[in-house]
Amino acid sequence: MNVSEAITNRISVRAYLDKPISKDIITSILDTARWAPSGTNTQPWKVIVVQGKTKDAITKGFLDAQKNGEKPSPDYQYYPEVWVEPFKARRFQCGMDLYKALDIGRENKDKRIKAALDNYRFFGAPVTLFFFIDKIMGKGSWFDMGMFYQSIMLTAREYGLGSCPQASTSDYPDVVKGILAVPENFDLICGLSLGYPDDSKPVNQYRTRREEVESFTTWAN
Repeated sequence: MNVSEAITNRISVRAYLDKPISKDIITSILDTARWAPSGTNTQPWKVIVVQGKTKDAITKGFLDAQKNGEKPSPDYQYYPEVWVEPFKARRFQCGMDLYKALDIGRENKDKRIKAALDNYRFFGAPVTLFFFIDKIMGKGSWFDMGMFYQSIMLTAREYGLGSCPQASTSDYPDVVKGILAVPENFDLICGLSLGYPDDSKPVNQYRTRREEVESFTTWAN
């Protein structure tokens, strides 16, 4: 698989096979991704690989927080406070396409709630990687984290693995930091579900839409 194929064929996998991933494979993926660029080579990433009982405990913590009516309180603001076009329309279309793939009607509230809570179950993935960054670092280092994160997702494809970047898993940072004993000087950025895709599931067949190059590119000669 070449780089272009890895990028254009990557999807956010939301259904996984019940198949473990070896520690050697995960280590190899991280060993490749660590070569991602970062400003002045600061390498600001901190990763915790979570599976088994620890992953189950985090899921329970998320679901309990939801059940108790606790509002999400992430370490940072991912989305804008007020949605404007064209972002509002793109977000809406993404949601509608996903619900169609999941066969969830607009009025089916119960299925919508379950679909949302499946984020906290990591869609059944056997492994989740949590990403942290020291609070002292600036916005540029968050940019570096994105390049590192993307490198992991693309390298995973070389091993036949799928992944799903999940900002939702940063909703309750205290749950994650408490279970994983992460120092308070770190912000939780997000999680990344990792596993072998279940290609028989319709949710893994749909693709989000992308704008054409001309819509976002200006040439200055």
